[in-house]
Amino acid sequence: MPITLEQFAAECHTILKSEPGPSGRRKICMLLEDLLREPGFVQQTITDSTSERQVLYEDPELGFCILAHNYKGAKDSPPHDHGPSWAIYGQAKGETEMTDYELVAPAAESRPGMARPVRTYKLTPGTAYVYNEGELHSPRRRGPTQLIRIEGMNMDRVKRLKFEAVS
Repeated sequence: MPITLEQFAAECHTILKSEPGPSGRRKICMLLEDLLREPGFVQQTITDSTSERQVLYEDPELGFCILAHNYKGAKDSPPHDHGPSWAIYGQAKGETEMTDYELVAPAAESRPGMARPVRTYKLTPGTAYVYNEGELHSPRRRGPTQLIRIEGMNMDRVKRLKFEAVS
């Protein structure tokens, strides 16, 4: 019997309660990678009818969220961070080409920040990656993809600054 979303959320809560920083996030990332290799967990968590951004769980005490993402076609995002939060991207189906950036010029309300690409790699089914606060990255999806993502807080409520890529 595969682990349920509720059991996964409870395990995330336990880990983040005892280790709220990067080491706890790394443990969650490794647990998510294990779960992404379990077809039963993926099938119960994300389906073809899942939207592009669907909050599956929001922790009432710690505020972290577990989300499902279902992209039906290609989709790119510009460089971004998660503001005051962190995120873990977990690839369930398809492939995401991720680029990491170094900050060249900080963003402000009145103008976008500038970021230089430093590394590109692929997230394939069963892989997950932690992006801590301030780490700039951009996903590129060339076809249908499904992800399970964890945010340190619900980013629907956070205004983020914009960034542009420079060479």
